[in-house]
Amino acid sequence: MLTQLAGVVLAAAEVHEEAAPLIAPPFVIGAVMLGVLLLLMFVCVSFMNLGNRHAPIEVGDDPHRQHTNKHAPNDNQAPSNH
Repeated sequence: MLTQLAGVVLAAAEVHEEAAPLIAPPFVIGAVMLGVLLLLMFVCVSFMNLGNRHAPIEVGDDPHRQHTNKHAPNDNQAPSNH
């Protein structure tokens, strides 16, 4: 109901406003946005293996951790964080 009313009001007012000028054609703006997002994706992918540089540090049992691992490391069970 409100969208119909808004359409009728806009048609009755017949306001002719010019669109804001663009700095480039729309397909160029889209291509630049795609390029920026691909660049950010490349940066994220390049840092993906950063945690594998060093050997893992053995972490002790922390009672303050919300989901502690209650199993020994070699219980022949599927690994789970529950």
